[in-house]
Amino acid sequence: MKDRIKAFLKRKDIEISLKRYGIDALGAMAQGLFCSLLIGTIINTLGSQLHLPFLTRIVATVNGTDYTVGGLATAMSGPAMATAIGYALHCPPLVLFSLITVGFASNALGGAGGPLAVLFIAILSAEAGKAISRETKIDILVTPLVTIGVGVLLSAWWAPAIGKAAMTTGSLIMWATSLQPLLMGILVSVFVGIALTLPISSAAICAALGLTGLAGGAAVAGCCAQMIGFAVMSFPENGWGGLVSQGLGTSMLQMGNIVKNPRIWIPPILTSAITGPLATCLFRLEMNGTPVSSGMGTCGLVGQIGVVTGWANEMAEGLRSSVTAMDWAGLIMICFVLPGLLSPLFLWILKRAGWVRQGDLTL
Repeated sequence: MKDRIKAFLKRKDIEISLKRYGIDALGAMAQGLFCSLLIGTIINTLGSQLHLPFLTRIVATVNGTDYTVGGLATAMSGPAMATAIGYALHCPPLVLFSLITVGFASNALGGAGGPLAVLFIAILSAEAGKAISRETKIDILVTPLVTIGVGVLLSAWWAPAIGKAAMTTGSLIMWATSLQPLLMGILVSVFVGIALTLPISSAAICAALGLTGLAGGAAVAGCCAQMIGFAVMSFPENGWGGLVSQGLGTSMLQMGNIVKNPRIWIPPILTSAITGPLATCLFRLEMNGTPVSSGMGTCGLVGQIGVVTGWANEMAEGLRSSVTAMDWAGLIMICFVLPGLLSPLFLWILKRAGWVRQGDLTL
């Protein structure tokens, strides 16, 4: 019986392994997230800040909700992630296309924890669909029904709980913001930075919590520590392509490597624990733009654009007379210089200790 099950799984290309789910699926999901939610946010930011009519114009209205080009991209984040996961799992066409519905359901019901819900539910739905695919003469009916049925049921059952767990993380961040700036800077920077790299939407969490002000500045610091840290650390292995895709894209691309060797995560986390309190206590870096920008880091420079937008808003409201050299120095040091210096330094120490080896950061 055991041999028959093994033979069936092999024939269906169902590989229950950490590599297949923790590396291949995670890496693909990060790309799906980037091609939808993050790109959509970047498009919206460019449109509003550069006053580009073709990016801010309403192009569709669905159930009373208006969508711009960026808004449409953002709305498709669930389907994009689920389809990317299905592609990584080698799903046949009927399963792959059915995951569009699964991704939408799990992301919508998961709330701030939508990406995490999509990861688990899309994997299970994909494997269920693969198992039944081409096993009946009415495959075109059975395969989508099984894939979508499993996905929607699991979404209704699991996604809200996963979303609640994600919001609990958000509550912890809110608790951290009530502390004095030093401790708040460390906690918020580390937690939001970790959320940025994990399959959790740090941007959605920051938006849901309305994370602005000093707490938003600490969040930006943590995100930049992860993105710039990984980008610069892995430059010898990934070159310019890796530098741009992580530094201006997402550090979630490293999740597969983190699963293989969690110690590579130590340098950017330590960096965020340093830059966070520097942002709140020394530079008084505040995010007074849109809250979603707090969780974007250097992705498309949305975090930095948000800070600058906050400065402009404060001057327009008479709350700030000018932008000082200290303001610009803080933004540049916290977002780019310190992460680019500290993370490689910590990585060098870990390599000397034998905890990290050449190739551990290769994408």
